Amino acid sequence: MNRNYFYTPKRALITFLICMALVTLSSSCSPISPLGLAIGAGATVANATQSEKGLKNSASDLRIKTEINHNLFQKDHNLFSSVKISVDNGRVLITGSVTTADHRIEISKLSWKVTGVREVINEVQVTNTASITNKAKDLIITKSLQAQLILDQSISSINFSIDTVNGIVYIFGIARNQTEINSIINHARNINYVENIISYMTISNQ
Repeated sequence: MNRNYFYTPKRALITFLICMALVTLSSSCSPISPLGLAIGAGATVANATQSEKGLKNSASDLRIKTEINHNLFQKDHNLFSSVKISVDNGRVLITGSVTTADHRIEISKLSWKVTGVREVINEVQVTNTASITNKAKDLIITKSLQAQLILDQSISSINFSIDTVNGIVYIFGIARNQTEINSIINHARNINYVENIISYMTISNQ
């Protein structure tokens, strides 16, 4: 085997994206360091075993997310930074905003190229009017809802992904029952600046 096999730019980028994904999922280490990456990877495995998806499906979803991000990065660095990818049992939710409809279509095409993708939900908004103020409000909404889900002991926050674009909150994940879904939506409704809530939550084993 060629000794340079593991050092191609593509493999280096995928490795980097996986590491970043592990750190982001765990949220347990900052700044990034070799020790932090080890802790992050361990925490991610622990979180995966606790989620409704289980370890195998969580690993598959992480791979899908990493490969989609890689495709976006290779196509256009700005496209990569403009959207957020969430994956749940092969279902891909894409949120964010771009400046043209062609960019929105291209994101879907690049997502469908990844093996294991069962569905692509493209909620990317086409707009060139997103201001710094709007982005700040979106961040406040997302972080506030994430905090509320963590504090609510009746909700398994690990099973949900949240993104906010121009005041629209997108919630994606697997709930244990309808009561949990209702509780999450109620939390979102009580947050300032929320314009609308779009739920892609499903109930486990349904």
